Amino acid sequence: MNMQADDRRPRRSRKKNGGVTLSDIAKLAGVSAITASRALNTPEQVSEETLARIRAAVERTGYVPNLLAGGLASNRSRLVAAVVPSLATPVFLEAIEALTATLVTYGYQLMLGQSGYNNSREDALIDAIIGRRPDGIVLTGILHSEQGRKRLHASGIPVVETWDLTPTPIDMLVGFSHQGVGEAAADFLSSKGRRRLATISGDDERAQRRRKAFGRRVLQHGLTEEGGAEAPDVVVSTPTTVGGGRQALARLLDIHPDVDAVFCSSDWLALGVLIEAQARGLSIPARLAVMGFGDHAFAADLHPALTSMRIDGTRIGQTAARLIIARAEGRPVAEPVCDIGFSIIERDSA
Repeated sequence: MNMQADDRRPRRSRKKNGGVTLSDIAKLAGVSAITASRALNTPEQVSEETLARIRAAVERTGYVPNLLAGGLASNRSRLVAAVVPSLATPVFLEAIEALTATLVTYGYQLMLGQSGYNNSREDALIDAIIGRRPDGIVLTGILHSEQGRKRLHASGIPVVETWDLTPTPIDMLVGFSHQGVGEAAADFLSSKGRRRLATISGDDERAQRRRKAFGRRVLQHGLTEEGGAEAPDVVVSTPTTVGGGRQALARLLDIHPDVDAVFCSSDWLALGVLIEAQARGLSIPARLAVMGFGDHAFAADLHPALTSMRIDGTRIGQTAARLIIARAEGRPVAEPVCDIGFSIIERDSA
């Protein structure tokens, strides 16, 4: 055996995989690695001349700082995670846009995850988020799993639940009452002289709370059909669609042809109801009043324009971001629970 040959075998290098490192930036700029790190993380602590050299090195090499490594040292990731049921549902987009814009203003970035409407992926998604140690977590709705709540409590990560109200939030809360929405919709339609009120709603938990509150209020007004226990309703799969609204109105009128007002759990369902009603030659609102939820941008441009329940998504996103940032930076939060309320935008359809 030729031992000498074995000794001359090239050793496998443990050098980096070819990516530009902070040390490379420091050498190129003629500074220490500590100075380069300080310039990238706290630029106000280095001179303008040094900062300019380091930034030129970054520009020349295309270097992207390792935020995870910096986060380990400072215990701050500058990331906030948000969980929504679905990006296919436009009602959440306004809040997400406001959340993103506000976070960016304060130097934070947003990670976005989809949990689905049946909450089956909620716990796994929460675990994955906690493992990445963001500076805050924004949830859409109230977390249902007791195990998920325990893990969030144990993590110490600031949490804001949104789009709902509860007397027992995990941490902080920005939302409104879905029961209040349902009651207000029934009050509004009955005040317009409608006597056969019905709902078309998605099967998600929040929409169902609105539907049930609407039905109870209709019963209180004495407006149910003779012998009926509650307002007629049709439940469709979530996320809701225009086609689902058309099909639901057809089913509703087959069973309850005298319905004269419909409250829909989304503007998409309401749009489908308007289309189906017009296809059947039903006058809106003379024969059938239609009311949606969400007040999407298209609602005002329909013919007739759609009456809808307005939720201030911009305020939800901005408030959630500010709560997270305050907690992440160690500042006290005077009002951890914010009820933003809702408003009825009255237009020609009702």
